[in-house]
Amino acid sequence: MAGRGQTAKRASSRSAARLAAVQALYQMDMTGIDLNEVIAEFEQHRLGKEIEGTQYCAAEAAFFRDLVEGVVRGQLEIDPLIDKQLAEGWRLTRVDSILRAILRAGAYEILSRDDVPARVVISEYVDIAHAFFAEDEPKVVNGILDRLGHKARPREFAAEGRSNG
Repeated sequence: MAGRGQTAKRASSRSAARLAAVQALYQMDMTGIDLNEVIAEFEQHRLGKEIEGTQYCAAEAAFFRDLVEGVVRGQLEIDPLIDKQLAEGWRLTRVDSILRAILRAGAYEILSRDDVPARVVISEYVDIAHAFFAEDEPKVVNGILDRLGHKARPREFAAEGRSNG
Protein backbone atom coordinates (compact mmCIF):
# COMPACT_ATOMS: atom_id res chain seq x y z
CA MET A 1 0.00 0.00 0.00
CA ALA A 2 1.27 3.44 -0.91
CA GLY A 3 2.26 5.73 1.94
CA ARG A 4 0.83 9.21 2.37
CA GLY A 5 3.87 10.83 0.75
CA GLN A 6 3.70 8.55 -2.28
CA THR A 7 0.00 9.24 -2.70
CA ALA A 8 0.56 13.03 -2.58
CA LYS A 9 3.47 12.75 -5.03
CA ARG A 10 1.32 10.74 -7.46
CA ALA A 11 -1.52 13.24 -7.11
CA SER A 12 0.76 16.18 -7.91
CA SER A 13 2.33 14.33 -10.85
CA ARG A 14 -1.18 13.66 -12.16
CA SER A 15 -2.13 17.31 -11.67
CA ALA A 16 0.95 18.29 -13.65
CA ALA A 17 0.01 15.76 -16.35
CA ARG A 18 -3.49 17.26 -16.58
CA LEU A 19 -2.12 20.78 -16.96
CA ALA A 20 0.38 19.62 -19.59
CA ALA A 21 -2.39 17.76 -21.45
CA VAL A 22 -4.52 20.91 -21.56
CA GLN A 23 -1.51 22.87 -22.85
CA ALA A 24 -0.78 20.22 -25.48
CA LEU A 25 -4.41 20.14 -26.64
CA TYR A 26 -4.41 23.93 -26.83
CA GLN A 27 -1.19 23.88 -28.85
CA MET A 28 -2.66 21.31 -31.24
CA ASP A 29 -5.80 23.42 -31.63
CA MET A 30 -3.90 26.64 -32.30
CA THR A 31 -1.09 25.35 -34.52
CA GLY A 32 -2.41 22.17 -36.11
CA ILE A 33 0.60 20.25 -34.78
CA ASP A 34 0.35 16.45 -35.10
CA LEU A 35 -0.62 14.33 -32.07
CA ASN A 36 2.63 12.33 -32.03
CA GLU A 37 4.70 15.46 -32.52
CA VAL A 38 3.08 17.32 -29.60
CA ILE A 39 3.41 14.31 -27.29
CA ALA A 40 7.08 13.91 -28.18
CA GLU A 41 7.72 17.63 -27.66
CA PHE A 42 6.11 17.64 -24.21
CA GLU A 43 7.77 14.42 -23.09
CA GLN A 44 11.22 15.50 -24.26
CA HIS A 45 11.20 19.21 -23.51
CA ARG A 46 8.48 20.16 -21.03
CA LEU A 47 7.36 17.50 -18.54
CA GLY A 48 9.36 18.06 -15.36
CA LYS A 49 11.81 20.41 -17.11
CA GLU A 50 12.94 23.95 -16.37
CA ILE A 51 11.48 26.42 -18.85
CA GLU A 52 12.41 30.11 -18.81
CA GLY A 53 13.68 29.85 -15.23
CA THR A 54 10.64 27.98 -13.89
CA GLN A 55 11.01 24.37 -12.78
CA TYR A 56 7.93 22.42 -13.76
CA CYS A 57 6.61 19.60 -11.61
CA ALA A 58 7.33 16.11 -12.86
CA ALA A 59 4.25 14.83 -14.65
CA GLU A 60 3.11 11.24 -14.92
CA ALA A 61 4.02 10.74 -18.58
CA ALA A 62 1.75 7.74 -19.21
CA PHE A 63 -1.22 9.61 -17.76
CA PHE A 64 -0.39 12.70 -19.85
CA ARG A 65 -0.16 10.58 -22.99
CA ASP A 66 -3.47 8.82 -22.21
CA LEU A 67 -5.27 12.14 -21.73
CA VAL A 68 -4.01 13.71 -24.95
CA GLU A 69 -4.46 10.59 -27.07
CA GLY A 70 -7.84 9.87 -25.48
CA VAL A 71 -9.21 13.34 -26.22
CA VAL A 72 -8.05 13.19 -29.83
CA ARG A 73 -9.37 9.63 -30.28
CA GLY A 74 -12.71 10.39 -28.61
CA GLN A 75 -13.28 13.94 -29.82
CA LEU A 76 -16.20 12.98 -32.08
CA GLU A 77 -17.98 11.57 -29.01
CA ILE A 78 -16.78 14.17 -26.49
CA ASP A 79 -17.58 17.40 -28.36
CA PRO A 80 -21.34 16.74 -28.83
CA LEU A 81 -21.64 15.81 -25.14
CA ILE A 82 -20.05 19.11 -24.15
CA ASP A 83 -22.18 21.00 -26.71
CA LYS A 84 -25.33 19.68 -25.00
CA GLN A 85 -24.17 21.16 -21.68
CA LEU A 86 -23.40 24.64 -23.02
CA ALA A 87 -25.89 27.49 -22.84
CA GLU A 88 -28.45 27.49 -25.61
CA GLY A 89 -27.04 28.88 -28.82
CA TRP A 90 -23.44 28.14 -27.84
CA ARG A 91 -21.29 25.49 -29.43
CA LEU A 92 -17.91 24.25 -28.31
CA THR A 93 -16.31 25.74 -31.42
CA ARG A 94 -17.30 29.24 -30.14
CA VAL A 95 -15.62 28.70 -26.75
CA ASP A 96 -12.14 30.07 -25.95
CA SER A 97 -9.44 27.61 -27.10
CA ILE A 98 -7.93 26.99 -23.64
CA LEU A 99 -11.39 26.55 -22.12
CA ARG A 100 -12.21 24.10 -24.92
CA ALA A 101 -9.05 22.11 -24.10
CA ILE A 102 -9.95 22.04 -20.39
CA LEU A 103 -13.49 20.85 -21.09
CA ARG A 104 -12.36 18.16 -23.53
CA ALA A 105 -9.70 16.78 -21.18
CA GLY A 106 -12.09 16.81 -18.21
CA ALA A 107 -14.87 15.17 -20.22
CA TYR A 108 -12.51 12.48 -21.49
CA GLU A 109 -11.34 11.71 -17.99
CA ILE A 110 -14.90 11.50 -16.63
CA LEU A 111 -16.01 9.27 -19.50
CA SER A 112 -12.98 6.99 -19.72
CA ARG A 113 -10.95 7.04 -16.51
CA ASP A 114 -13.22 5.52 -13.89
CA ASP A 115 -10.12 4.83 -11.78
CA VAL A 116 -10.30 8.52 -10.84
CA PRO A 117 -13.37 9.70 -8.89
CA ALA A 118 -15.51 12.15 -10.86
CA ARG A 119 -15.35 14.74 -8.06
CA VAL A 120 -11.55 14.65 -8.22
CA VAL A 121 -11.63 15.13 -11.99
CA ILE A 122 -14.00 18.09 -11.68
CA SER A 123 -11.93 19.71 -8.92
CA GLU A 124 -8.68 19.28 -10.85
CA TYR A 125 -10.01 20.90 -14.03
CA VAL A 126 -11.66 23.74 -12.09
CA ASP A 127 -8.21 24.39 -10.55
CA ILE A 128 -6.68 24.43 -14.04
CA ALA A 129 -9.37 26.87 -15.19
CA HIS A 130 -8.47 29.15 -12.25
CA ALA A 131 -4.85 29.13 -13.47
CA PHE A 132 -5.94 30.64 -16.80
CA PHE A 133 -9.10 32.62 -16.02
CA ALA A 134 -10.25 35.06 -13.35
CA GLU A 135 -13.87 35.47 -14.48
CA ASP A 136 -16.70 32.95 -14.86
CA GLU A 137 -14.83 30.25 -16.79
CA PRO A 138 -13.99 28.11 -13.72
CA LYS A 139 -17.72 28.10 -12.86
CA VAL A 140 -18.50 27.03 -16.44
CA VAL A 141 -15.98 24.17 -16.15
CA ASN A 142 -17.50 23.14 -12.82
CA GLY A 143 -21.06 23.19 -14.14
CA ILE A 144 -20.39 21.34 -17.39
CA LEU A 145 -18.15 18.65 -15.89
CA ASP A 146 -20.53 18.20 -12.95
CA ARG A 147 -23.47 17.60 -15.31
CA LEU A 148 -21.39 15.21 -17.43
CA GLY A 149 -20.26 13.41 -14.27
CA HIS A 150 -23.84 12.96 -13.06
CA LYS A 151 -24.85 11.53 -16.44
CA ALA A 152 -21.78 9.33 -16.96
CA ARG A 153 -21.36 8.12 -13.37
CA PRO A 154 -24.72 8.35 -11.62
CA ARG A 155 -23.77 5.71 -9.05
CA GLU A 156 -20.87 7.80 -7.74
CA PHE A 157 -23.14 10.76 -7.16
CA ALA A 158 -26.02 8.67 -5.79
CA ALA A 159 -23.72 6.98 -3.28
CA GLU A 160 -22.35 10.37 -2.26
CA GLY A 161 -25.86 11.73 -1.70
CA ARG A 162 -26.86 8.79 0.54
CA SER A 163 -23.77 9.13 2.73
CA ASN A 164 -24.54 12.80 3.46
CA GLY A 165 -27.97 12.24 4.91
